[in-house]
Amino acid sequence: MSATGNNIHWYPGHMTSAIRMMKENLNLVDIVIELLDARIPYSSKNPDIDELAKHKKRIAVLNKADLANESQNMAWKRHYESLGYQVALTNSAAGKGLAGVAEAARAHMADKIARQKARGRLMVPIRAMIVGIPNVGKSTMINRYAGKQAAKVADRPGVTRGKQWIKIAADFELLDTPGILWPKFEGDDTGRNLAFIGSMNDRILDIQELAAMLADTLREIAPDGLKSRYNIDFTCDDASHEILAKIGVARLFKTKGGEVDLQRTAEIFIDEFRAGRMGRITLETPPTRDNEGKNQSDETL
Repeated sequence: MSATGNNIHWYPGHMTSAIRMMKENLNLVDIVIELLDARIPYSSKNPDIDELAKHKKRIAVLNKADLANESQNMAWKRHYESLGYQVALTNSAAGKGLAGVAEAARAHMADKIARQKARGRLMVPIRAMIVGIPNVGKSTMINRYAGKQAAKVADRPGVTRGKQWIKIAADFELLDTPGILWPKFEGDDTGRNLAFIGSMNDRILDIQELAAMLADTLREIAPDGLKSRYNIDFTCDDASHEILAKIGVARLFKTKGGEVDLQRTAEIFIDEFRAGRMGRITLETPPTRDNEGKNQSDETL
């Protein structure tokens, strides 16, 4: 399948079994920890998990917060707190913010722990299921917690396929699950945003078309970061493919025939966005009055 126009969709068969596995194991945990990508905190939130975990205590983790706009991180934190979530901001690749996840879990379980200890139970284990879309950083976070390669890690979605328990501390265990997308996206923006951050397999996407859509998006919400990264200029009248071509010219990416190598340009452009090379950019704003308007970018990493 390709990314053409507004048609971006992906639901491999193994995700059906992953949903079934989650349902079968929810009764083993006290808390559901959902990792979200801080650059797209709405699009990376699986609505199926809301239904599955509606009777569990919930923690929303805004991971890769170092790649997202700082003020938008706080706006999204307030948004999810207003919905009753405990919220933590993390950069799992660097191991930052992880203590906040454990603190949130213990805060959720404080009453139960107190009751159990009053009955003479000295150690009350907390068991949590960690869930999220593909490539949101679950395995990296677990490995940081455990201090070893407890979970498989790769820079492509769909690596974790089965469940596994990971002991984080004497009183804290995580049940890892495969990354799960959902069968039908609510709107076109959701599919595009998931593709932008790498939660879909690039091999099923038209990379040049995806890069053009990303250029169009960044022209609107982060033009300065786009211009300064590639030392280019453009106007609102320039088509997205023209912006992509300018990037290719600036990087001297040419085919053997001397034309701009748009395929290589598209691949590099998407990779550099995912790595935060154009600044700290959030693609979505929360639906709150004080955060209406366009997203912004922070130029300093």
